[in-house]
Amino acid sequence: MAENRMERMRELVSLLNRASEAYYAKDEEIISNFEYDKLYDELTALEKELGVTLAESPSAKVGYEAVEELPKERHETPMLSLAKTKSREELRDWLNGRDALLSWKLDGLTIVLTYRKGTLQKAVTRGNGEVGEVITNNARVFRNIPLTIPFQGDLILRGEAVITYSGFEKINREIEDGEARYKNPRNLCSGSVRQLDNRITAQRGVFFYAFSLVRADVDFGNSRAAQFAFLEEQGFDVVEYRRVNPENILDNISYFEEKIQTCDVPSDGLVLTYEDMAYGASLGRTAKFPRDAIAFKWADELRETTLLQMEWSASRTGLINPVAVFEPVELEGTTVTRASVHNISIVRGLKLGIGDRIMVYKANMIIPQIAENLTKSDSLEIPDVCPVCGQSARISQINDVQSLYCDNPGCAAKKIKAFTLLVSRDALNVDGLSESTLEKFLAKGFLHEFADLFRLERFQEQITQMDGFGEKSYRNLAGSLERARQTTLPRLLYGLGIENVGVANAKLLCRQFGYDLHAIENATEEELAETDGVGGVIARSIYAYFHEEKTREQLHSLLDELEIAKEAVREEQTLSGMSFVITGSLNHFENRNALKEEIEKRGGKVTGSVTGKTVCLINNDTASSSSKNRKARELEIPVLSEERFMEEYLK
Repeated sequence: MAENRMERMRELVSLLNRASEAYYAKDEEIISNFEYDKLYDELTALEKELGVTLAESPSAKVGYEAVEELPKERHETPMLSLAKTKSREELRDWLNGRDALLSWKLDGLTIVLTYRKGTLQKAVTRGNGEVGEVITNNARVFRNIPLTIPFQGDLILRGEAVITYSGFEKINREIEDGEARYKNPRNLCSGSVRQLDNRITAQRGVFFYAFSLVRADVDFGNSRAAQFAFLEEQGFDVVEYRRVNPENILDNISYFEEKIQTCDVPSDGLVLTYEDMAYGASLGRTAKFPRDAIAFKWADELRETTLLQMEWSASRTGLINPVAVFEPVELEGTTVTRASVHNISIVRGLKLGIGDRIMVYKANMIIPQIAENLTKSDSLEIPDVCPVCGQSARISQINDVQSLYCDNPGCAAKKIKAFTLLVSRDALNVDGLSESTLEKFLAKGFLHEFADLFRLERFQEQITQMDGFGEKSYRNLAGSLERARQTTLPRLLYGLGIENVGVANAKLLCRQFGYDLHAIENATEEELAETDGVGGVIARSIYAYFHEEKTREQLHSLLDELEIAKEAVREEQTLSGMSFVITGSLNHFENRNALKEEIEKRGGKVTGSVTGKTVCLINNDTASSSSKNRKARELEIPVLSEERFMEEYLK
């Protein structure tokens, strides 16, 4: 019996290490977080029962080995993991009658920053806890990291690099190749922080939130909260925290539990750290965990239900995604009936079959997932034909992940997705043309190429007789299409669906080539790659698109139906050499990116932190006591409202 348990232990060590390698080194997820935690708990229970810990056990290691592409450096102080609990009562008992700080446990990549004489000297990733990767150049382009600070002594701190949910969704929207989209913000952030070219990091919108001060020659009065206040004074965004005690900790956990529903910064739990630093230090540490802090992971709300069917959703690139449909269940206050299963590897790992009893939950209380399959019938048939065109489908394996693809270049799904992109808001922006309507038009033979959108009057009689359509609906659609004829080159370029060309890249290309489509069409790969944000891979995609006879013919046919607005290329760089910082909400511009773009058009630069080189801080709340406003006042840098800034600099 003990022999079987030892064998199970070895099996768990091997599986968890493979999962960690995929997650930390390759930014892939071969099992869910839920499943990882469950298997890890099983392993530690076996280790306790048998009194054995294998050398390769994840309970004896911290993290995964740093990859080879970046220089490595040993941390001055080892970075340990935290003991974890899902019990609120255990968290309260852990306090032992003392005060503590309760903060977000952010879901990104931990970074150690070193400042000397008020300047950022070094940034190193967590790595395996002992040795990390040096990513100083990349850290310098994080959105909100201070490059210089008032404190002139040596300062070492830790924090989490993250990409927000909204930033993650925006980046994924600009990647039309479903296979190339990122799985979650954590994976995107990890890859962004570890780039060899920090221009790519800068485009990704990485934020840094400080959560621990390692060393600074300052008297903090034995207070952890005083350390946080000090970091805020230096210009750092500090992870949100609340001071708690045994009487109010449960209420404060509820506060975070409610806030996570709308929080834009990814978090997978909370961290509780003793406020009394001397007391915390006196507790020492285990081989793996410090004793002055503990992590709280949300107890996933699990519901049992029945798998009714598996839908197979084809994309514009040919990737066919499995989507589980199950009997409705209530999760985190909403009714859930569907969950993406992502790929064939996960389908097979869960051993799914129609009619199986499955447990579902919301990952991080947001994304529906299948936690486990209670039945494990393993009877689900993987289709060998595309659900849309009926042509053969194949399973392809990339690294450790198997996915299903349709190879038919004429697949209707690819056409539907291509037309859907062209009429989307960021492209031609045609109201009244949903994906389902486009599907009907394609099925009836109304649409063959993009230009056919503007020739639908030939089918007016048939359209007005379709379900859900009438004269009024047709007139509205015709009006939307007429308005869509007048567009801009960046919108058109994005709408063409060139692989890996998103909204941002389309704008950069147009600016690089003076809004001249002919110049883009006839550019060499090398000329295309010279555009900021466009590397060799994207340049090849663009070049291939414009040198494919069929796509080029369709483009010119579409151009006959459109009026491309002439955009003036601003010669006058009135803000050249000037650096600005934007914070808070705006009134005249749609968002901060829109104002940033306007500044950059005129040769200016927008940074994430106020320094001695900043010309002005743009903040409609000029009287705010925020860290950026305080820093601007200290450096005697003007704080201007959006309107005042426009009057002075955007004349």
